[in-house]
Amino acid sequence: MATPPTDDPETIDVRPGEGLDLARLEPWLRANLEGAEGPLMVRQFGGGHANLTYLLRFGAREFVLRRPPYGTLAPSAHDMAREHRVLARLWRAYPLAPQSFVHATDTSIIGAEFHVLDRRHGFVIRGEASRVLDDPAIAARVGAMLVDCLADFHSVRPDDVGLGDLGRPEGFMARQIEGWTRRWAAARDDAAPDADALIRWLGAGRPPTRSHTLVHNDYKLDNVLVAGDDPGRAVAVLDWDMCTRGDPLSDVGTLLNYWNDLRDPEDWKTATSMRSDRPGFPRRREAVERYVARTGFDGTSMTWYWAFATFRTAVILQQIYIRWLRGETRDERFASFGDRVRALMRKAEAIAEAAVPQARLP
Repeated sequence: MATPPTDDPETIDVRPGEGLDLARLEPWLRANLEGAEGPLMVRQFGGGHANLTYLLRFGAREFVLRRPPYGTLAPSAHDMAREHRVLARLWRAYPLAPQSFVHATDTSIIGAEFHVLDRRHGFVIRGEASRVLDDPAIAARVGAMLVDCLADFHSVRPDDVGLGDLGRPEGFMARQIEGWTRRWAAARDDAAPDADALIRWLGAGRPPTRSHTLVHNDYKLDNVLVAGDDPGRAVAVLDWDMCTRGDPLSDVGTLLNYWNDLRDPEDWKTATSMRSDRPGFPRRREAVERYVARTGFDGTSMTWYWAFATFRTAVILQQIYIRWLRGETRDERFASFGDRVRALMRKAEAIAEAAVPQARLP
């Protein structure tokens, strides 16, 4: 293997304990991946908190390899087969979806299933890169782009891209409540908050599903790659391993959870870190109005979807945090996730209580 490239701001040296077995991987890539020619160079993408993502550079040709994280994984999460199937097809109708080329089911190669997809060039708006949002004109364009990309994705007809049998859309939200409640119970530690009242409220107030579309299931600003010369233009939507068919408003709820308004409590902003609390960036209400106008979907129950998505995000972070507590990952970014989980649970409760004025969760 050649010396790893160091000229890519989105990548880092491979973290300790997260290396790839190149003695087994490289021959497999050369035999199965078109364009895998010339010296191989490997870097790791430093962002993201779950699946592990690597840059593979064969001469001038670049690819991205994705595999699940180490440690105990929730059932149906980090599904590389699903992600490959979606991305091998979706790019034809939704150009922001990178094309996936190959999928390996043989876990002996690197210790897990993985797939290899097209590399898109751009940057993710998070951390220091969020400074681009200090310009109100750019902030306004980024916010509008974020809503429009989601609305355009929800307009794709699953049958048109060979995904008409993906998932089970009927009963989608009921299964979501049941599944995330079960995951919460499996991932709790002694310091985790009590979510029983919130879970009862979500189950009792679940609105009827009025539309079924493809659903990304983790749509947010730092899962969108933007152009280096224009942050208001998307070049890719990332992280498709939970894509299915279901209620599109669940994606909107997820986006609202990350969408911070200027007057939100500080612990809400810290828990989700999307820097939309900038002059010029649309407010949550404006985002919902834009989405509804673009899709024609009914947004009257959006507060419920927002509360559910906040609970769901807390569970996702708790699943990561419990792996850190158990020593299944050594990534020190996860050490503070317990505080973020508690903040998100308080937020979900506040959203639920505000949905019924003067009411308290049962």
